[in-house]
Amino acid sequence: MKLLVSACLMGLCTRFDGESKANSQVLALAGGHSLIPVCPEQLGGLPTPRPASELRGGRVINRLGVDVTAAFVRGAEEACQVYRLCGCEAAVLKLRSPSCGKGLVYDGSFSGTLTAGDGVFAALLKARGVAVYGEDETHLME
Repeated sequence: MKLLVSACLMGLCTRFDGESKANSQVLALAGGHSLIPVCPEQLGGLPTPRPASELRGGRVINRLGVDVTAAFVRGAEEACQVYRLCGCEAAVLKLRSPSCGKGLVYDGSFSGTLTAGDGVFAALLKARGVAVYGEDETHLME
């Protein structure tokens, strides 16, 4: 199966802080699946590194108070194109991210508080009927 995967989980330095979050369980999926890395935030035109962003009231606001919603939406749409063009069948995404979070995201207070919800990209994929898995659900892909 072809899986679209948050690039940071594959060890690419695409996170807001310029780091990666390589996940050995996600990388192990390469033994039986084709993994296609994507970073919606970069595809939306945001630099790396960049100020941390969180969801607040349906908008994406960075730590400096700048509304970056348009870049997140643009990146989500571009990442959906990658999904379609590569013939992916599901997505494995970084938890709690304002782009890729599934089920829980940071609440916009920059205090580490989580709230129910999905990131911009995860929500768009789900709305299009795509199976979305968090990085902690790799066992469901085997």
